[in-house]
Amino acid sequence: MPTQTRHHRGQGLDASRIDAACAQACQAIAPAWPLDRAIAVNPHWSRVSMPIRHVAARMAVLGGIQVFPPRERQWAAWDDGRITSQDLAEAIAAIPKAREQGWIADTALAALRTTAPSQQLPLLIDVLDNAPDRHTRLAWRQAVTHQVSQTCAAYFDGCQADWQPQRQEGLYGFWRDTLQHDHGIGLLMGLPDLGRRLGVLPATRADAERWAIGRLGLADAVWADYLEAVLLTVNGWASWCAYLGWQAGQEGRQDAHLRDLLAIRLAWGAVLLECKDDLSTRTAFSALQAAWRNAPAVLAQAEDMLLADEVWQLALERGYQRQLAQRVLSAPTSAACAVSVQAAFCIDVRSEPVRRALEAAHPGVQTIGVAGFFGLPVAYTPLATEARRPQLPGLLAPAMEVTDQVYAGAGCDALPDASRTLAVAQARRERLRLSAQWDAASRWPSAAFSYVEAAGLGYLGKLGRWLLPSVAERPRDDLAGVPTRYRPVCRPTLSGADLGTRTALAARVLRAMGMTQRLAPLVLLVGHGSQSANNAHAAALDCGACCGQTGEVNARSLALLLNDPAVRDGLHAEGIEVPAETRFVACLHNTTTDEIEAFDLDLLPETARQRWQQLQPALDQAGDQVRRERAPTVGLNTAAAPDELLRQARRRANDGAQTRPEWGLAGNAAFIIAPRYRTQGIRLDGRSFLHDYEASEDADGSILELLMTAPMLVTHWINWQYHASTCDPVRLGSGNKVLHNVVGGHIGVFEGNGGDLRIGLSKQSLHDGQKWMHEPLRLTVLIDAPVEAIEAIITRHTIVRQLLDNGWLHLWHYGATRLQRYDSGGWRDLPAA
Repeated sequence: MPTQTRHHRGQGLDASRIDAACAQACQAIAPAWPLDRAIAVNPHWSRVSMPIRHVAARMAVLGGIQVFPPRERQWAAWDDGRITSQDLAEAIAAIPKAREQGWIADTALAALRTTAPSQQLPLLIDVLDNAPDRHTRLAWRQAVTHQVSQTCAAYFDGCQADWQPQRQEGLYGFWRDTLQHDHGIGLLMGLPDLGRRLGVLPATRADAERWAIGRLGLADAVWADYLEAVLLTVNGWASWCAYLGWQAGQEGRQDAHLRDLLAIRLAWGAVLLECKDDLSTRTAFSALQAAWRNAPAVLAQAEDMLLADEVWQLALERGYQRQLAQRVLSAPTSAACAVSVQAAFCIDVRSEPVRRALEAAHPGVQTIGVAGFFGLPVAYTPLATEARRPQLPGLLAPAMEVTDQVYAGAGCDALPDASRTLAVAQARRERLRLSAQWDAASRWPSAAFSYVEAAGLGYLGKLGRWLLPSVAERPRDDLAGVPTRYRPVCRPTLSGADLGTRTALAARVLRAMGMTQRLAPLVLLVGHGSQSANNAHAAALDCGACCGQTGEVNARSLALLLNDPAVRDGLHAEGIEVPAETRFVACLHNTTTDEIEAFDLDLLPETARQRWQQLQPALDQAGDQVRRERAPTVGLNTAAAPDELLRQARRRANDGAQTRPEWGLAGNAAFIIAPRYRTQGIRLDGRSFLHDYEASEDADGSILELLMTAPMLVTHWINWQYHASTCDPVRLGSGNKVLHNVVGGHIGVFEGNGGDLRIGLSKQSLHDGQKWMHEPLRLTVLIDAPVEAIEAIITRHTIVRQLLDNGWLHLWHYGATRLQRYDSGGWRDLPAA
């Protein structure tokens, strides 16, 4: 094909069809949140409208990505007895395609011995990279991914580099200019003349899309699939761009970065055409077009071959579900006890062992499971900073603000002091300014070899803390720079809301938590947060419901709200009576050390402080019990005395060389929406999210609807991030923590110094060096509510229906005599144990 002809291919194509195909490809990419707001995301979230096996086939063929667990791990589960013959038989019977084809256990076992589908449709860059010396240099696909990734890292970095790029022309324009000045990429690719070929690049993204798609010569029926495959080669950066688009959508804006990235990756293939002779070009086009003409058949074949993986995935889940059913049906019926303390815990799976231990240590404690952000739709801005951050699930947008206020005096009559708050803010700004200057000194070229000497003993102290980790408590980073004497009285408080708004919020929160009556004298609001050092993914261990932050801000601001006498008077008008003696206490469960820390105790009346002191021994006992349960999994000495075991846990939390400070939500497998008596007294091994719910107090089903459309989706995201990172740690996990380099200060990580941006969990969060700590099971949701209420919500909400009908999670409910499973729009009794 003559070069001149190649230059003009794409003219005359329907621009609207190109736009639709590009948009469809971009819509398939799920967002990935930045490191400082890390929340779990299902990387297949934008594909849940399709059956899971269909998605698995698409990911295998378009991106070489594995959705189901590897077959060798399923075989090991079968050999170990983790999957039984009964589990396998139930799985075969439950999957229509397997039944239609007459599968039996031997069929499934034979299929498990075969190789999973691995045929991946090629891209233009793959068929062009056919030179005899291609094995002696970097593959073009790798080189292009590296170049695009480095360009994105420079473009999106807003804080790590001292010299910032010009971004006026957008990502595509920035890449085009960068590539034209990059004299090394051609040598890496074995193309010393590449620079002279770059003049053909169109000036705008739209022209680049039309130009590159036109040169492919593919039928428009496969454009969207081809473009999705292109984006999957830079899936990490595509996910970051999708996050920027998600944020823009919440703010009513449009964001073009993902389309720019698609155009960049497309244009690279078209540019490489200029570097090949006509014979090579014709050969490449022939191979590409032949492969993609056969794309529907390849996808269908992959879907057929993955039937075995779907069967074994379900068989693995049936084994866990059988144990879960046995446990929840065996919950003991205990005599009611007078409640002196209520403790509302985040539904995070790490709270389940703590709740169980606390109830055992103090029979007068009633624990309650609630969504960890406590229903506050807030963003928090620490005092004297502009570091505004969401404190709610990523599915939602903040509607209210929380800022720090300094409270004058102590006791229940303490009030915010505006003038003192202003003075503290000014002092903090000055301290932060001086700190920033000092930090900048370490980056000056003239200081490269003198910084440690200039820092002197202060720097040696920092090194010492790394060599000998301390047993210090969790640091309060939000108060860095605040004068020490003011830290105890600097409190996060709702701002800018009048009394009516605050009262309505308080009423809504209490109703959602099921706490509108029979309130105890002492009510704990227990958020959670992790503690680790030198950990780029530290936020991923904090509260996902608080957008990768700890739950401290939400718990403290809500406690202040609910203890406000004016708000309580307003609640009375709403029909909610808060007893005069009831006091709310904000707490934080440290999930690395299993300590429970309380805040703002000085604002409580003396009787409430005494109740807290009386509760403290039970909290200590519960923490020790949970530490002992977890100790074998993190290498702590179970025979140690309580104080020593706590010191070991703190030392681990402060160890900058520790790649596994805790296991986070590894093992998560179930979400139970039911009264506490359904699960009280049974051990669920820290694998279940537990949200309290009383159907008798939810006549219109509105609370259940909220739970099935918010916490259920969040737990699904958590479940699938762990699932995906375990099933394909190379493409959907972030790799080896030891090799991580942070990109852009907070955007994400590279594994090493290049390649694509890595998303998902590191291997150290899933594997202990010898075995996998997470088992990839789809979430089992168990609800205690009338079938009619559950079905009405499924009918009203397309996303809930898609998750169920397309196999992304399991739904059970408590039937009259036994548990029932939702199946194809109906309900089936679970087999007797």
